[in-house]
Amino acid sequence: MTDFKPKPAAKALRPATQLVHGGTTRSPFGETSEALFLTQGFVYASAEAAEARFKGEDPGFVYSRYANPTVAMFEERMALLEGAEAARATASGMAAVTAALMGQVKAGDHVIAARALFGSCLYIVEDLLPRYGVETTLVDGADLSQWKAAVRPQTKVLFLESPTNPCLEVYDIRAIAEIAHAHGATLVVDNVFATPLLQKPMALGADCVVYSATKHIDGQGRCLGGVILASKAFIEANLHNFLRQTGPALSPFNAWVLLKSLETLPLRINQQMQSAARIADFLSDAPQISRVLYPGRDDHPQAEIVRRQMSGGGTMVAFETAGGKASAFAFANALSIIKISNNLGDAKSLITHPATTTHQRLTPETRAGLGISDGMLRLSVGLEDVEDLLDDLREALSAVARPHLAAE
Repeated sequence: MTDFKPKPAAKALRPATQLVHGGTTRSPFGETSEALFLTQGFVYASAEAAEARFKGEDPGFVYSRYANPTVAMFEERMALLEGAEAARATASGMAAVTAALMGQVKAGDHVIAARALFGSCLYIVEDLLPRYGVETTLVDGADLSQWKAAVRPQTKVLFLESPTNPCLEVYDIRAIAEIAHAHGATLVVDNVFATPLLQKPMALGADCVVYSATKHIDGQGRCLGGVILASKAFIEANLHNFLRQTGPALSPFNAWVLLKSLETLPLRINQQMQSAARIADFLSDAPQISRVLYPGRDDHPQAEIVRRQMSGGGTMVAFETAGGKASAFAFANALSIIKISNNLGDAKSLITHPATTTHQRLTPETRAGLGISDGMLRLSVGLEDVEDLLDDLREALSAVARPHLAAE
């Protein structure tokens, strides 16, 4: 750390420029690309220097479980993009969610979460937190009256994802933040589907934003990662020691991959979003499809909120085939360019059947209450030529129209 030169105060750069240059710290070798520091520990010039480092009197690095130069560059670049004071990277998106919630609560506290969550997030809220004496309540995230009614004196955290997985519901972040703050609670937002480019939860009042960097931030199916963004005070009070002691550290190699990915994030998201909008319009006209959900369309259930708090509809499209699970499977199996996978945000277009994959552990009644039907498919639109994707979807629609042919 002592070889690094202090950086001048950052200028107010636009996002695309920040994503190429933000947070870069060069070693004495003056490398163009960010340096990759694959090291577990660091050496000190003297025992006195080591003592000062551990006391926090010298701001250098101590151990890569705590902090690492490559990881620190990724954290700073993400903070610049999000407009946050601080960031902490984690080994996965779920490590980020878990730390952001558990770092704030203790036995006797209460957490409110929107019912429409990714399956692993539901596990944290419904199963893990109650094991340690933290009570939880699930609400309809779109119903502000339910958030208000669920608040108790012990409520410490409100948690939601928006747009949701997989039905792409969009919640009024500003209004929910006001409910949290009126009762002395914080709001944590999982912003993974919107990406930091299309929605800014902290500007809408959220106290903490989490991402699975595995998704759009990497965007090429290569590595896992997560990141938590908040004020310096929030990080220091709730996460600094929790992360140091529990150890969900991001690999320096993965941080380096993510840094390189951020350079192309605006280009990828813009192209994927344009294709997603065309695909949503195309599917909405298909008689084999009973419902299309895309935040960029005027028929989206929360279209007015989308216009207020998002700058685009995103890269995800959810839709229902008209014949339940059999037709959904026939549709997915007939695709050739679009691959079946539970990942998302990739350069490759990916499709999954939520009822049997990401949300399979939920009961049929719970899935039905969330709007996840047996005929629903979730499409993550990639970077292929949109005309090829439309051709692929046309073939799949033919299989739904004649499911017996798809089975042959």
